[in-house]
Amino acid sequence: MSDLIQSWLPSANTPEAEFPLNNLPYGVFSVDDGDLRCGVAIGDRIVDVTGLEAAGHLRADPDADVLDAPFWNDFMELGPDVWHAYRLALTAILAQDASEEVQDLITTFSVPMAQATLHMPFKVAEYTDFYAGRHHATNVGTMFRGAENALPPNWLHMPIGYNGRASSVVVSGTDIRRPWGQLKAPDADTPTFAPSRRFDIELELGAIVGTPSDGPLTVDQADANIFGYVLLNDWSARDIQAWEYQPLGPFQAKATATTISPWIVTAAALKPFRTATPPREVPLLPHLADTTPMNHDISLRVSLNGEDIAHTNANELYYSSAQQLAHHATAGSPMRTGDLLGTGTISGPERQNRGSLLELSWGGKEPLETQSGPRTFIEDGDTLALHGAAKGDGYQIGFGPCVGKVLPALDDPFQT
Repeated sequence: MSDLIQSWLPSANTPEAEFPLNNLPYGVFSVDDGDLRCGVAIGDRIVDVTGLEAAGHLRADPDADVLDAPFWNDFMELGPDVWHAYRLALTAILAQDASEEVQDLITTFSVPMAQATLHMPFKVAEYTDFYAGRHHATNVGTMFRGAENALPPNWLHMPIGYNGRASSVVVSGTDIRRPWGQLKAPDADTPTFAPSRRFDIELELGAIVGTPSDGPLTVDQADANIFGYVLLNDWSARDIQAWEYQPLGPFQAKATATTISPWIVTAAALKPFRTATPPREVPLLPHLADTTPMNHDISLRVSLNGEDIAHTNANELYYSSAQQLAHHATAGSPMRTGDLLGTGTISGPERQNRGSLLELSWGGKEPLETQSGPRTFIEDGDTLALHGAAKGDGYQIGFGPCVGKVLPALDDPFQT
């Protein structure tokens, strides 16, 4: 028997639907030139929860409007008990047995998704990108340091990460401009300033902090503080990175843009898809050890100009998002509502499971054959898309696409 929760909205009841009643992801939308509003995806429609709140029909906080701004941060600050109650209320008004009066109300306060423009679903407070996929870390390390020294000594003991640019996080559908930067050929004495020739993607999940904290967190506490997840593409200029990354790591190579999918899939919706992290030959220190399964079984794929070029699963992550968040808070760093934590590239064991072109082309040495021609890295005009869905019995929990088209670099910004 299917685990699909039936809705009175027929488009939410097919196995192919990304947004069944089991999902109920949160986003921000507009129609024509209208105001930005908070919305919930169900089937092929978006429920205008900003409108429902203003009309007094569905309120997360009885004493204040929390969805009257074009982001979900104020709602996230209310905490897990409110998140849970609100999800139950949404489920009730969208379930198959909802009254005709309720169905008419929701029809009034909803729009066809095809008519809407989607926007950033939350205000990004801070952005941190990790390096938590073992296959990716091993592949990249093998390319640069050889198989015997592929993983740095600390990698099996803690999630490695760097602080990125919150200001460069953009929503799916935003065009991405090829960046300029310092590039240095291996046989050159000095670098040149030029557009990146090795522009790339990174297939990731992004975890969104809902409950703020001020001090160390256990892994269980960190897990409870995560509001939801998005697909995340951390665009990467590999040639800029190769020259700049020692000794402090990525900087300008990662500053161009980070694209996220437009819908926040809640931690509650993904709870049935929990899975354990991979086996460890090196035990983690107690403060990072996970006591229950905290990874997720989410099928992921990458497409280039509409053609699938890679597929993998989020369960390949060596460190869960909860472990990443707990490690981030270890030294006392305050975490804020709206903090975004990228997992790092998620790759699997085979070539077709690699989540970046750097890996798919093995550093440019093995071009990937595509319908658009051979690719080592991204060419101008290419459209890259990430897709993800947790697949249950008779339904799936989708994220919506995470898409970006690469535009040519600007003319030399410093030319006189």
